[in-house]
Amino acid sequence: MLRYIGGNDSERHFSLINEAYSMFAHTNPLHQDVFQSVVRFEAEVVAMTAALLGSKETASGGQICGNMTSGGTESILLAVKTSRDYMRTKKGIRKPEMIIPESAHSAYDKAAQYFNIKLWRVPVNKEFQADVKAIRRFVNKNTILIVGSAPGFPHGIIDPIEELGELASSMGICLHVDLCLGGFVLPFARKLGYPIPPFDFSVEGVTSISVDVHKYGLAPKGTSTVLYRNHEIRKHQFVAVTEWSGGLYISPTIAGSRPGGLSAGAWAAMMSLGLEGYLQNTREIMEVSKQIQKGIKEIPELFIIGRPDMTIVAFGSNDLDIFEVNDIMSSNGWHLNALQRPNSLHICVTLQHVSVVEDFLRVLKEAVQTVKANPGPVKGGMAPIYGAAGKMPDRGMVHDLLVDFMDSSC
Repeated sequence: MLRYIGGNDSERHFSLINEAYSMFAHTNPLHQDVFQSVVRFEAEVVAMTAALLGSKETASGGQICGNMTSGGTESILLAVKTSRDYMRTKKGIRKPEMIIPESAHSAYDKAAQYFNIKLWRVPVNKEFQADVKAIRRFVNKNTILIVGSAPGFPHGIIDPIEELGELASSMGICLHVDLCLGGFVLPFARKLGYPIPPFDFSVEGVTSISVDVHKYGLAPKGTSTVLYRNHEIRKHQFVAVTEWSGGLYISPTIAGSRPGGLSAGAWAAMMSLGLEGYLQNTREIMEVSKQIQKGIKEIPELFIIGRPDMTIVAFGSNDLDIFEVNDIMSSNGWHLNALQRPNSLHICVTLQHVSVVEDFLRVLKEAVQTVKANPGPVKGGMAPIYGAAGKMPDRGMVHDLLVDFMDSSC
């Protein structure tokens, strides 16, 4: 299990957010008039997060606003739904389409299926960033939304958000930035002097942003935020039912009833750490990320994919089967994410890695040498899906295989 908290203060931090959660475990933000303190926690979490990503008053005169959600997937789903309905009102689009780079999160595929939106997934450029020129070629009269990530989950690389913003502005369409991973790192990395390109509401054209508080924000699992440039856009997120015999029903998120304890836990985490705490955490994990990149570059059989901007480092190999390396790493307690196109692995650096970075690099070197000395077909790991040659089988077959697996686990 990936834990973002680590170090000497981890137990104290867990105790704090657990205590905050338990104090408000019985509450439900759906009933705002009853649980007013929880509503305030949520509002302050949203406001503190928004303050990291552009001033409250944006260049276009709007005010950043948003809601807490259950995680990055729900934040993305809501941003897509909101963009769809906003563009229907603004431009009368009835057959919506959205365009995303192939590195964008799979939550957009889910959103496309849920909300009946045609999805175009466009190859990335040679730097593994969103290819703005390629995206432009797919824009048409039905386009409601384009997407950028800061950074993308697979390779930890920030898309050219400024260029995407210019495209969105010129075409009069929405731009969502996925900051689920980067929201509580990039603002602080920039303060620390790292060369971070523009990625937030300071970029004209960005209409919505998703930020997970339960990742590098170190809040309890199940806490994220979805933010909008102004209230005019966000109002399309809400569902209001006025004809029900049970009275008026208004809900801002996919869930109706929600656990208020999570909002309290997120608020407690952010108030406890403060700006200085996040700065110190970012300083440590960015340094470890650089150490890992340096260590991987010293292993001749491996190469790093692109130029990582943050704390995800993806690497592959032209000399050996990287999935065999992954199997050996797993057997030694290092559970890395397996990627495709190209076949590769990535490590998401957290505070837990600060004290064990040398151990990681040692095990990785040993795993590479073991595979190099014992070449052969893939025996485990990703083999059932990718096959020995790392070649993707028919997409329908993969779908059925994965669904059957999920069914068998129920």
